[in-house]
Amino acid sequence: MALLKNSKNALKKLQKYDIIFSESTIGAIGYTAERLVMCLILQFMEDASDRVFERFMAENVAGKWFCDFGISEKTPDFTTFCKFRNSIGHRKIQRIFNEMKRQLKKKGYMAEVFTFVDAAALISRLSMWEERDEAIKAGYEKLNNETIEEFSADKEVRIGSKSNNKFWFGFKKNISVDMGSGMINKVSVTKANVPDSDGIAEVLPSQGAVCADKGYVPAIDKIKEAGLHSMVLLKNNMKAKNPEKDKFLSKLRAPFEGVFSKQNKRVRYFGVDKNQAAELLYAMAFNMRRLIALNPT
Repeated sequence: MALLKNSKNALKKLQKYDIIFSESTIGAIGYTAERLVMCLILQFMEDASDRVFERFMAENVAGKWFCDFGISEKTPDFTTFCKFRNSIGHRKIQRIFNEMKRQLKKKGYMAEVFTFVDAAALISRLSMWEERDEAIKAGYEKLNNETIEEFSADKEVRIGSKSNNKFWFGFKKNISVDMGSGMINKVSVTKANVPDSDGIAEVLPSQGAVCADKGYVPAIDKIKEAGLHSMVLLKNNMKAKNPEKDKFLSKLRAPFEGVFSKQNKRVRYFGVDKNQAAELLYAMAFNMRRLIALNPT
C-alpha cells in the first residue's frame, strides 16, 4: 500500500495530461485517459498480462485507489487496456516518460553526469520451429535474418546473437541509466540484429560521460561527436588499453547491471513500436520504485 501511495503522489505531479490527451477522444466510455494511464503503469509495476490485470483491478482495493476508482466502481476489462494502449501509441507514452524525466531532473534526481549504457535481449514468444520447417520446405538451407520476415508471424522479429553459442529470436533493448540515481534515462527498442554500437545513438545522454562495455568500442567516435566523454571499456588488443583503468570502470558500472536482471525478457507484443511502448511503461514503473527508495518521505 505504501508503494502505491507514494507512486500515485509522484504520478499526480505530472501536470501536462490535459496537453497530451483529450478525454473526449481517447479512453473507453466512463474512463478518463488519466485513470487508464495509471492503469497501464500499475500493470507494468505488477508485471501482469491484460487478463490477469483485469482481475487484479477488480479485486485489489489498493490498485483501485491508485487508479482513482471507487471501491464499488466497475473497473475496465482487459480489452480496454489493450485498445487504449494501441490508441495512444508509443509516441504519446514517450511524451509522458519525457515529462516525468523532466520533473525528476528539476528535482535533482537525474543529473546526467555519469551514464551507464547497455543492451539486453528481448525474446519473442514465437517458438519459430514451424517457421524454420517452412523455410526448409521452401528450399532455404536454414532460417536466418534474410528469410525470417517471409515466414514469421511477426515481420519485425530478427535473430540476435551475443556469441556463436548464444542467440535469440526477437528484439533488442538499448538503455541508459543515470549513475547518480540509478534511474532509467532513455530506452529504445530495435530489431535484434541491430549492433549495440548503432543502437546507442537513441539513448545517449545530453551531457556528461558514457560508461559502457567492450561492445560499444565502435561507437566511441559517435559518443565523442555528441560532445560526451567516453568511458567505454577497451578491447585487450587495443594499444590504448589501460587494465587498471578498465578494472575501475568495471566496478563503477557493476551496480547498474541490476536494472536488467529483474525484468521478464519475454516480450508480449508484436513489432518494434508496441514493444517500445511497453519498455517505456516499464521504465516509468522502475523509476517510481527507485524514487521511493531514494526519497521514502
